[in-house]
Amino acid sequence: MFVVSLAVLVKASDWFTQSAEQIGRGIGISPFIIGVTIVAFGTSLPELISSIMAVKLGASEIVVGNVLGSNITNIFLIFGLTAIFSKNILLKYDLAIVDLPLLLGTTMLLALMIWDGEFSQIESVLCILGLIVYLVYAANAGSKEKTKDHPKTKIGFRPWIMLLISGVIVYLGARFTVDAIIRLSDAFKVGKEVIAGSAVALGTSLPELTVSISAARKGTPEMAIGNILGSNIFNAFGVMGISALFGKLIIPIDMIREALPIMLIATFLFYFITQVKRVTRWEGALLLIFYIYYLSQLFLK
Repeated sequence: MFVVSLAVLVKASDWFTQSAEQIGRGIGISPFIIGVTIVAFGTSLPELISSIMAVKLGASEIVVGNVLGSNITNIFLIFGLTAIFSKNILLKYDLAIVDLPLLLGTTMLLALMIWDGEFSQIESVLCILGLIVYLVYAANAGSKEKTKDHPKTKIGFRPWIMLLISGVIVYLGARFTVDAIIRLSDAFKVGKEVIAGSAVALGTSLPELTVSISAARKGTPEMAIGNILGSNIFNAFGVMGISALFGKLIIPIDMIREALPIMLIATFLFYFITQVKRVTRWEGALLLIFYIYYLSQLFLK
């Protein structure tokens, strides 16, 4: 049930993302802005819906494992593989001015919020406000990027219909995925947050992997980098903040001791690597080594 439901969740999210991307291109939005908004939201949809389901089913420790694990996976695995498959990535968009500081600030704020092992309703509201600030910034940046280089195209009814159908399927896939996590946790005597931070984080990050590698190989690396950046910000602010509205979040001490420091390191590495606007295969290989280390810390305690 875990494998099937997670596969359905990922595939439906892929349909959702493709439909949203078609709509974004039809409106005339630039590739980078599509990456940090539409695609980032679509590829983070599995984390959001599965986290909400986890809270409603009384397994809220899955949420923080999902967020930290997904953000680590996005940078170490997704970004690493993107760099390897794309040879050398050259960026035109200047991330160092606003986007990278936003990511770094978002990560630091999340770390401060969960450091004490609690996540209050006030912190939930602050996360949602932070997400709104980011979306407003991205929207303003998107309006400035609307030029003749990104002309509008005709949008039919099919993308809108697929958006709706895939959204419903994502919900159902998330519901059964969380139920399977709870059963697996009981069967193997492993913390739900460990499964969420590894298997679920990997599974729900597959859309980011597909989108990022495809975008980079097609000559639009800005979309790949923007997707990872936007997805991590949405996970930290959106998934944590929105999930907490449905009930109290349990923050396992193991996640604070092991996953949180690794997420901070991952974010700093992403910051320093991308600010020079060039990413090499060797840097991608180094990130993959970090990902293997992260998995070893989860399972080989």
